[in-house]
Amino acid sequence: MTVIVHSMREYDGWAVDSVGRSGGLACWWRKGLEVSFKSATVHYMDWEVVLGGRRWRLTGFYGWPAVQDRHLSWQQLRILAADNDTPWLCIGDYNEILFGTEMKGGTRPQWKMTNFWDAVNDCGLRDLPFNGYEFTYDNGQAGIDNRQSRIDRAMVTESWVDIFPRARLYHLEPGWSDHVPIMVILDSRQSEREKGNRPFRFEQMWIGEDGCEDTIRRAWDPGEDMSTNLTKCATNLSAWKRANIGKLVRDIKLHRKKLVKLNILVSGLKAMSGSEGILK
Repeated sequence: MTVIVHSMREYDGWAVDSVGRSGGLACWWRKGLEVSFKSATVHYMDWEVVLGGRRWRLTGFYGWPAVQDRHLSWQQLRILAADNDTPWLCIGDYNEILFGTEMKGGTRPQWKMTNFWDAVNDCGLRDLPFNGYEFTYDNGQAGIDNRQSRIDRAMVTESWVDIFPRARLYHLEPGWSDHVPIMVILDSRQSEREKGNRPFRFEQMWIGEDGCEDTIRRAWDPGEDMSTNLTKCATNLSAWKRANIGKLVRDIKLHRKKLVKLNILVSGLKAMSGSEGILK
């Protein structure tokens, strides 16, 4: 992780390497932004940000993955909150849900959710509203073994909402990970206006497609700096995508929407079965 940070010449950053396959945290920001490091461990990174003359706190959080250690997550969250006198955004993978409706497949003991909820209340935090598919984690299993949950979220203090009243969390399209990326937009109205100008994103599935590697090779000039080369690659790959991958992506999105609707229908039928005995 630290190697990646050092390779991003147009950005400043900080990283905490993973322990085995678990964890790993990093933060990048454009050079020139006023970002001050506060503290970090393998479970959080804490920063102070000044943006547009407004000072606030940003914490990237990674909760303990083992159930028996989950109390350490809430202990750490309370410690962070005790050292807080500025508007606060805390975003990350908490490895726990707040409500039973935030899980699909399996069950969650109420006391585990209650422990998380108590910590959130003690810290003066609240959920930032989100757009997108309701779950952020999928175990990748099929049928009755599939488990989905909303364990990634952004939480904020009321004072943070006061300075960013139009902020919103977005659950983005899933990629290679079992978690979807999540992104906070500080002004969601501006985001809606700029939908036609979405940032470029490279898709893992392109790697095996004919023409992808050649497109990158033709765009990359060893004599140019990284920023110029990345911009050229993004432009050329966007054109290549429209010509070669566009239909496939549209088909995937269509089937994903159909699957979401089917999941909603099945959930409704199950509810009816339980209450009226319609399904046998």
